[in-house]
Amino acid sequence: MKRTVTASLDATVDKGTTVVFSIAVAEGAALEHEIAEFRIDGAAVAPELVLDAHGTRLHRFDVPPGRFTARYEAVTVGRSDPAPVEQVDLIRYLRPSRYCESDTLLPTAVAEFSGLEGRALLEAVSSWVGSELSYVPGSSAPTDGAVQTLLLRQGVCRDYAHLVIALLRALDVPARLAAVYAPGLSPMDFHAVAEAYVEDAWHVVDATLLAPRQSLLRIATGRDAADTAFLTNHGGLLTLDRLEVTAIVDELPLDDIAELVQLG
Repeated sequence: MKRTVTASLDATVDKGTTVVFSIAVAEGAALEHEIAEFRIDGAAVAPELVLDAHGTRLHRFDVPPGRFTARYEAVTVGRSDPAPVEQVDLIRYLRPSRYCESDTLLPTAVAEFSGLEGRALLEAVSSWVGSELSYVPGSSAPTDGAVQTLLLRQGVCRDYAHLVIALLRALDVPARLAAVYAPGLSPMDFHAVAEAYVEDAWHVVDATLLAPRQSLLRIATGRDAADTAFLTNHGGLLTLDRLEVTAIVDELPLDDIAELVQLG
């Protein structure tokens, strides 16, 4: 499997700021080619590379006022082997988090999915969230969590993932969020999916069904969207003017919701 992904953006920096990008393919991917370029008013800016959890690669740097551009391109061949499972993750990803209020949604999870486990539970939660929510671009606010998503009955990929994660954690299944490049996604953008720990491994759950899970390529991993934002800035003012993401694969696979699929 050969996957080619790109991300490019333009931004206006009105006041000097510290910028952190999470757009690079996670560490461990079988990279054939990679370019990461950052410029301010045409001059190259050299970032500091910071490693986060699960191989997440962050590019951090201070940016003065001006026109800021970023360009990333990567080609991967094959699928990477899953990283070893850390016991601390099986604790961390059972806890409620900022956008995944599993404690609040415990009664809903028990009422809907009591008695299910393993892959049957993943299939049931994915199908239920997919049927309960409508995918509506722009329908959710940046501060909406799983509870608000369920009340509104609509959202985008991160909202679907947050609700899946919250329901699974409420049923004592470790679950986390992965930001990914998603060949086959339309309209193309960064994508967010859930990962659940069943049968001794992390498996992808994507209730949107918008892209085949087999072709997804990991960028960042964490408790929820607070850990996986593609761009954050601190201490200044930055306005995002343009964002373009592409992701293609040499052969788009078919997906079956009943199958267990790992990111690779």
